Amino acid sequence: MSATRLLVLGVVRMRGQAHGYQVRRELLTWHADKWANVQPGSIYHALKKMTGEGLLEQVADEEGVSAGPDRVAYRLTEDGETEFQVLLGRALVEEDATGYSLSAAVTMMTSLPRARAINLLKQQLAHLEARATSTHYARDHAVEMGQPAHVAELYQLWSLHAEASVNWIKAMIEHLEAGEYVMAGEGGPAFGEPPE
Repeated sequence: MSATRLLVLGVVRMRGQAHGYQVRRELLTWHADKWANVQPGSIYHALKKMTGEGLLEQVADEEGVSAGPDRVAYRLTEDGETEFQVLLGRALVEEDATGYSLSAAVTMMTSLPRARAINLLKQQLAHLEARATSTHYARDHAVEMGQPAHVAELYQLWSLHAEASVNWIKAMIEHLEAGEYVMAGEGGPAFGEPPE
């Protein structure tokens, strides 16, 4: 799954409509190029590709809104809203070797109702706990599995990463269950929600 695709849809969604430059500026302000590997050129590519797929539509520029050369504004279509919700849910559940998609999903998770976000994160937790168990086993049995003894150090690294991920997701679930953060449908301005 592409973190860029999720974040571009998310930014256009939260703004109601946005020019490519506005999407790019927003994501670079968030430093998404570092934690989600969102490259500036890929933002414009994603906007054009998703417009061609019917997920975004071009809208007329409001007079005076854009003084620069980037005068094409975009907004989500109904299919774009569906795609955003599907990508967000998938990124919160599926294993993510790079961490880019999960990082993008955590950024946009307040766009979901609280109960749905908790449920999806619990599914992610199950995946992470399974990975932790398998890396612990590999660490403890590397030589028996025919690996050189020093390879156990690599399994130890993976084991520590898996444990940290499990602890992090458990804490995030606890925060959500305790009512932290404003989530979609809770009456307050949830980050990522479109303007009214």
